[in-house]
Amino acid sequence: MKFTKMHGLGNDFVVVAEFSSVPEEISLLAQKVCDRHFGIGADGLVLVMPNAGEADFTMRIFNADGTEAEQCGNAVRCVAKYVFDKGLTDKTEVLLETRIGVQKLQLFVEAGQVSQVTVDMGEPTLSGTKIPTTVDKEQVVNHPVAVPGGEFPFTAVSMGNPHAVIFVEDLQGIELHQTGPQIETHPLFPRKTNVEFVQVHKPDDVTMHVWERGCGETLACGSGACAVVVAGVLTGNTARKTTVHLKGGDLHIEWREADNRVYMTGPSVIVFEGSY
Repeated sequence: MKFTKMHGLGNDFVVVAEFSSVPEEISLLAQKVCDRHFGIGADGLVLVMPNAGEADFTMRIFNADGTEAEQCGNAVRCVAKYVFDKGLTDKTEVLLETRIGVQKLQLFVEAGQVSQVTVDMGEPTLSGTKIPTTVDKEQVVNHPVAVPGGEFPFTAVSMGNPHAVIFVEDLQGIELHQTGPQIETHPLFPRKTNVEFVQVHKPDDVTMHVWERGCGETLACGSGACAVVVAGVLTGNTARKTTVHLKGGDLHIEWREADNRVYMTGPSVIVFEGSY
């Protein structure tokens, strides 16, 4: 199969547009393709497929461990660049169907190629059991989670996928590779969770490190950055419009009060192409 290797701020994907439906053994294929030693190497395998409904395209994403993700903001931006730069569309407003529904993408084009993409990430889910967590509250704000690495107050947000956001004084003091998987698999999260540790510099300026469910540490997580701003507003740590610094670069997030939707703006990059 032909593939394009892409990344959104270092969160990297193998993008494939050869299939009209999800092939059998997709979990095994994703594991093999994403293997950084014996495969191409990526955080996830992304399928771009035709859409028979209101959307222009369909996206499905499978993590490096073979599990399917409901949502991935960085992958969505990669798909937006892929379909425009490859001539599959000439639209600068694209509708993309994901497992959480149809998302609207605004493409910013320079010299005939997409440079930035704004993604309407939808309304956040805040109800504890719907995220899901085992905490039956309308909002799960600064709820304690105890793991061998310590006890942490987390705020739970779903952006179509679950996130546990933890604000800390010093990111350098967090053992992400120890504490991340402990929280990811904690019984509080029946479908596991993404974990974000966040240091606030100013209300509109934060740094985030992420442990992604099914991937481990990644250089960026778009839905996680969105969850961080939502959690930041709920806890009084951030403004509704905030720049989120990740190891791979910056994302600009806005949780608009007018429509309760979260908007993410950032780049995506084509790295190389090949056959697998």
